[in-house]
Amino acid sequence: MTKNKSVLKWISNMKNLLNPAQVLFIDGTEEQLEKLRKEACKTGEIIKLNEEKLPGCYLHRTAINDVARVEDRTFICTSTRHEAGPTNNWRSPNEMYKLLYDIARNSYNNKTMYVIPYSMGPIGSPFSKIGVELTDSIYVVLNMAIMTRVGDNVWSALGESEDWVRGLHAKCNLDAEKRYICHFPQDKTIISVNSAYGGNVLLGKKCFALRIASYLGKKEGWLAEHMLILGIKNPKGEVKYIAAAFPSACGKTNLSMLIPPKEYLKRGYEVYCVGDDIAWLHIGKDGMLRAINPENGFFGVAPGTNEKSNPNALKTTKSKTIFTNVVHNLDDNTVWWEGLDKNPPENALDWKGTPWNGKTSDQKGAHPNSRFTSPAQNCPCISPEFDNPAGVPISAIIFGGRRANTMPLVYQAKDWNNGVFVGTIMSSETTAAAVGKVGVVRHDPMAMLPFCGYNMGEYFEHWINIGKKLGDKAPQIFNVNWFRTDEFGNFIWPGFGDNFRVLEWILKRCESKIAAQETPIGAVPNAKDINLAGLDINEDLLKKILDVDFKLWATELEDIKAFYKKFGDDLPIELKKELNNLENRLIKSI
Repeated sequence: MTKNKSVLKWISNMKNLLNPAQVLFIDGTEEQLEKLRKEACKTGEIIKLNEEKLPGCYLHRTAINDVARVEDRTFICTSTRHEAGPTNNWRSPNEMYKLLYDIARNSYNNKTMYVIPYSMGPIGSPFSKIGVELTDSIYVVLNMAIMTRVGDNVWSALGESEDWVRGLHAKCNLDAEKRYICHFPQDKTIISVNSAYGGNVLLGKKCFALRIASYLGKKEGWLAEHMLILGIKNPKGEVKYIAAAFPSACGKTNLSMLIPPKEYLKRGYEVYCVGDDIAWLHIGKDGMLRAINPENGFFGVAPGTNEKSNPNALKTTKSKTIFTNVVHNLDDNTVWWEGLDKNPPENALDWKGTPWNGKTSDQKGAHPNSRFTSPAQNCPCISPEFDNPAGVPISAIIFGGRRANTMPLVYQAKDWNNGVFVGTIMSSETTAAAVGKVGVVRHDPMAMLPFCGYNMGEYFEHWINIGKKLGDKAPQIFNVNWFRTDEFGNFIWPGFGDNFRVLEWILKRCESKIAAQETPIGAVPNAKDINLAGLDINEDLLKKILDVDFKLWATELEDIKAFYKKFGDDLPIELKKELNNLENRLIKSI
C-alpha cells in the first residue's frame, strides 16, 4: 500500500470509473502471487504444467482475434498532430480519454482491480522510472511480476513523488473493433482496452519502456531504444558491451544470449546477456554512453527457439515461465512449438485449444507469435552487471534487419552522424510479431517505427544531439544483415552462434585493430578478416554477402528519398547531408 496522494487520487478516480468488486494491491511476495496462480488455474485463465519437467510453469491462451500487437489500433495522443509525427497514429487527448473511458466504464463489475506498482530498471537507480498498472487480469499481474520489479519497495522508492506513469488495462469484451492501445506522453499515461495479448497489455513493456520513455528521454537528454545489450568477455578478462537494434522476431533474443563457437570458448571468450529487447541509454558521469535494461524478464518468441538456435533461451524457459499460445502436449503436460524439435506430439491441443496431432496435421500447432515470459535470472548467461544501477558502457551500436539482398553481412558507419543515418534507413521484411502481411519490406528506423512516442523527425534530431554531447566518446555504429539469401532463397550466413565471428570483427574495428574496405555506404570487412574456421563457407562465398551492389543501392537510394519526404522540415539537415553524400559516392562508383 502507498500513501502517495497522486497515486491514491488516480486509483480512486479509476475505481469510480471501472466499478470493481474489490481492489487488491500487489505486494510482490511469492505468497500472494501463488494465491493468484491457483485462482487463475481454477478459472482456466492459466494451466499448470508438469511440475517435474517444467517447475513453476504455466500455459495461457489468448482469444483467437488477439494474438499480436495491433499497430493500426495503437495511438499517440498529443496536443497537436505534429507532436506525434507522420509515422504514428494520432488522436487528440480529449477525444481519446472520452472514448476510452466510455469503453472501460463499469468493465470491472464483479471483478478485482489489481494495482501493480513496478519499477522499470533496478529499484533506486537514477536511470529507473516507476509505473502503476491497473488491470482485471491475473495473467497480466503474473507477467508483470516476471517482466518488471514489482512490490512494496517500489512504493518506498516513489515516496510522495508525482513522477510516475499511469497505466490502465481493461479486458472488456475483447472486441477487436473497439481495441485501443493509447499513449498520452505529455500526461505519462497509457490506456489499453479490449485486449489481453501481452504486447498490448503488459504496459511496462513497449508502451512504457519505449513509447512513453522515448518522449521522456527527449525531454531529459537520454535514449529509450528497441535494443538488446550484450557483453563480450575476451581471454584477458576484458568485457566490452554492445547494444543492437533489430525489428521484432529478427533475432534479438538469439543474439543477446549467443554462445560463441567452440574454438572461441576454448580460448576463453564468454558472452553475457544484459537485455534482449530494450535499452535505456544515458550519458554517464564518465562521459560514456551507458545502458540499463529496464526490464526484469524476457518476453520471447517461442517458434524457432531450440537447442541450436538459442540453447540459453531454451534453458531460461525451463522454470517459472508462462507460455502463451503454444502447443499443449497432453501426454506429459508439457509444451511444444514449431522449431523446438522434430518430434511433435500426437496427443495435443493447439494454440486455440483444439485437438491436434503434430504427425498428421497440416496446420501449425503453435501460433507464429507464441511467447514465453521468463525471469532474467533464469538465463544461464545473465550478466553480473544486470542490476548495476549505473548501467554498462557501450562500445558499439549495431542496427540490422531482415533483407534478402542489398545489405551486406556487416558494414561500419563513417562517423556518428553517418551512423544515425544508417539507423534511420533501416528496413526489414515483416514478421509475425505484428498483425499484417509477413515478408513485406518496410522502413523501420532504429527498429523504432512502431515504438517512438513522438515525432520521429525530432527523434532523429535527438540522436544527432546525443552524438554532439558524447563527442569522441561516442560508440562506433554498424549495420548487420544475417539474412542474405542465395538464388534458391536459402540463407548463406549460418547465423546463431556464428554471428560471434562478426561481433569479433566489430570490436576489433572499435579498437582500430583491423583494416577494412571503404565503400560508398561505409567500411566493409576484408573477407580474410572474418574467422571462417570450422564453417562450411569459403572466402569466395563470404565475399558475395559482403558485396555492395551499387545498382541495388541506387534503387535503395530512391526508396530512402521517398521515405525521408514524410518528415518534411522535421528531417534534420545533418541527415539531408548524409543522403546527398551517399548519392554522390554512389554516382562516382557506378
